[in-house]
Amino acid sequence: MATGIKDKVAILGMGCSRFGERWDCGTEDLLNEAFLEALKDAGIERKQIEAAWYGSGVDRVNVGNSAIPLSTALRLEGIPVTRVENMCATGTEALRGAVYAVASGAVDIALAIGAEKLKDTGYGGLPVSSKGTFNDLWMPYGSAPAGFAQLAAGYRAKYGVSKEDLKKAIGRVSWKSHQNGAKNPKAHLQKAVEMETILNAPMIAEPLGVFDCCGVSDGAACAIVTTPAIARALGRKDLVTVKALALSASAGREQGTNQWDGSYVQNTRNAAKAAYKEAGITDPRAQLSALEVHDCFSITELVTMEDLGVSKDGEAWKDVMNGVFDADGIIPCQIDGGLKCFGHPIGASGLRMVYEHYLQLTGRAGPRQLKNPKLGLSHNLGGVPYNGVCGISIVGLEGA
Repeated sequence: MATGIKDKVAILGMGCSRFGERWDCGTEDLLNEAFLEALKDAGIERKQIEAAWYGSGVDRVNVGNSAIPLSTALRLEGIPVTRVENMCATGTEALRGAVYAVASGAVDIALAIGAEKLKDTGYGGLPVSSKGTFNDLWMPYGSAPAGFAQLAAGYRAKYGVSKEDLKKAIGRVSWKSHQNGAKNPKAHLQKAVEMETILNAPMIAEPLGVFDCCGVSDGAACAIVTTPAIARALGRKDLVTVKALALSASAGREQGTNQWDGSYVQNTRNAAKAAYKEAGITDPRAQLSALEVHDCFSITELVTMEDLGVSKDGEAWKDVMNGVFDADGIIPCQIDGGLKCFGHPIGASGLRMVYEHYLQLTGRAGPRQLKNPKLGLSHNLGGVPYNGVCGISIVGLEGA
């Protein structure tokens, strides 16, 4: 009988590179930037790591299709290293591999790391008409902004929200994240943006303007995990443990039938249900301290609030306008700036989100520090709302 992984695995150390247009370095430099911070934080030697999982989504320019570039870059001698990819949930997938290895008793200490030199791939987020580009040859769903803009149309139609009200709400989503990102030295974008600027920005895919879309960045993040007993033996106190890890992939219903109305993302609802059950969460709005969600586009974050059950269906746009998810709100979301300010180097994003929760839970988030956080949820959404994958991780203080 499966018992889940709640509190069976502790985070021993984490690291995160600076995100941005990192033309000054290669993927191996980003990997080491994140890894060396995590190794120092964990207080262990490199040789104590027994297995590693490497998340890389599209960085075939620098990485190829194997995990060997990771073992070479980090000098991980003689241990199993596995490369994983699961669209935008790739970072979460890497963490899942390392956490499951420790929880099963296969290894004592494992590494999860994700990185992407997305700028090197030429990926720009928008398709072009000519053949021969990365987007044309690989992307199965064409325009990401257009795919996610459909959420806005479906949401408005279902709940009768006016175009003006929804535009203001998604604009405030972006405004909030830029306010938070301005306090984060590792974010790609560290400048607050006024609401008027956001609302009057050029349109990309109605109703998504320039400031409603996350950028293209390079970055890396990693976690070193072990058992709580080993963490305590190494002198760690106030442990941050993994409460749940859940993934849900589309099976074609959304795009192959007329059973989906376009106003929500079923994968997120599936993964959230599984994660909450594993973590023992019955009231996410009351129990979760902070959220890091997949705000590839501002409408995605808004809809995700309902899919995660922290807003009632049809009410998330009102919660956004009422400041529920602001830094001083009921349940802060994107306290580090989110994808909106970090960009989305695919392999790194899921781990970067957990990194913020880890800093918050250990009281090391600096000017962003929340008061007495207990549980943090991270959410990744890969593909498009009608065909993709969702990954959710929940971490928190031991016993929470």
